[in-house]
Parts: sequence; structure tokens; C-alpha cells
Amino acid sequence: MVELPASEAVLPLSVDGLVVAYGERRAVDHLSLSVRPGEIYGLLGSNGAGKSSTIKSVVGLLRPVEGRVRVFGTDPWLDGVAAKRQIGYVPETSQLYEALTPREFLEFVASVRHLEARVVEDRLRAYASAFRLETELEEPIMTLSNGTRQKVLLVAALLHQPPLLVLDEPLNSLDPRSVRIMKEVLARYVASGTRGILFSTHTMEVAEQLCDRVGILDRGVLRAEGSLGALRIRSAAGDGTLEEVFLRLTEEEEGVAAAVRSLGGV
Repeated sequence: MVELPASEAVLPLSVDGLVVAYGERRAVDHLSLSVRPGEIYGLLGSNGAGKSSTIKSVVGLLRPVEGRVRVFGTDPWLDGVAAKRQIGYVPETSQLYEALTPREFLEFVASVRHLEARVVEDRLRAYASAFRLETELEEPIMTLSNGTRQKVLLVAALLHQPPLLVLDEPLNSLDPRSVRIMKEVLARYVASGTRGILFSTHTMEVAEQLCDRVGILDRGVLRAEGSLGALRIRSAAGDGTLEEVFLRLTEEEEGVAAAVRSLGGV
């Protein structure tokens, strides 16, 4: 993983002073972060912390009030086509064409990405085998389980091998086997040292196992950022888990203990 500062042009992602608001409410408040080449960056936070709003701004679905986003130096709002060409995106909620089969949907995605038919078939065969999707490829998406739909979304994001993956709770609904495979896929994906991954989750165990650096987002504000070791030092958590570090840095540790005590014998 690259440790030295990189120019904005080679950073997979650079976010500077991002503000996202819904009316008077700020969902993201002057957020700055970057994803380095060869890095999996975990954006951690509770429900409503601003993770999805940040990600939607990164992929050009939500216009920020202030600040800027750059994907390999390209602004998703000024040159959306160029920026999105470099992104593979998995949203928090499934967005699929229900009447299509997975094969039809993935072939449509491939056509938008201008991929050669032979390349698509080879990659589709490999992913279908790895995720045990062979029989579901020809079934209407509306008949598929949530876990199978999530696999289809992941394959769609990976199909054109983009230099930046933006994944919003990507392991939701997956079975343990598929979670393990996906972890391996993501680790290998950045192994070349040129690609990057922005990975949003509130599952601390996954982030601890997978991410090189994490940013802790709390009510739209980045409270802390760094490797697990660095965050342990900052929070004085000793050899504590990422969950313990997170609760300390968001000042929720005592609140959680009080909530448990309040339950009494319930």
C-alpha cells in the first residue's frame, strides 16, 4: 500500500470539505478524506451517521452543498461520464430491473460499459461459479432472494474491473460463504497497488478484518481516521476491538452501558 502522499490525479478518491444537507439538516458536515492507491478505506458509522449521503455524493447521485469530490482527479458533477467510467458502485438498497434475469441485467451493464462479449462471458462464468449463481442466472430477478440479488449487484460492480470500487454495506444479506469469498475478492482487487476501495459499513468485525484505514463518521462529522493501531492509541483503548474504539471515539461507551442497565431484568 502506498504510504507517501499522492497527487490528486492518482488518488482513487479525494473528498475535501464535503457538505450534504437535506433542508436545514446537515447529513455530512465538512468531511475530508482520501482513498489511496492499493487501499481499502472503511467508512464507519451508526445508522444515520452520513455514510450513504457521502457515498451518493462520491458517485454523482447527490449534489453537495459545499466541498468537492475527485475520482482520479475528475469531478463527478463536471464530467460525470468520465468519473463514473472509473467507478464500480454497490448501493445500500437493491436497485435492479425486476423483470430481467441476472444474465440479462449483467449483459446490459456490460453493454453500457462497452465490454467485449468474450470478456463478459469469461468474467460472468467465473463470478457465477464462485458465488454459485449458475442456476439463478436465467431466473427473473423478482423471484430471487435478497442475498442472491446482492451477489448480482456485486458482480455488476466488478464486471468492468473499475479502478475505484464504492461499496455501501456490500455484505448485507450474504451468506457466510459468500462473505468470505467477497473479502478475498476485495483484498486481491487492491493488491496491484493502483486500485482503491471505499467501503461503508457499520459492522465492526468486517472493517477490522478488511480495511487498511478507517474513518469514523458520527452525525456527519469525521471524528477520527487511521489504522486500527493508530485509533487504539488515540482512544486509549489498549488492545481493544474496533467496536470498543468506535464507542470511545463517538463517546457512546457510557451510553451503551447505561442503556443495558436500564433494561434491568427485561
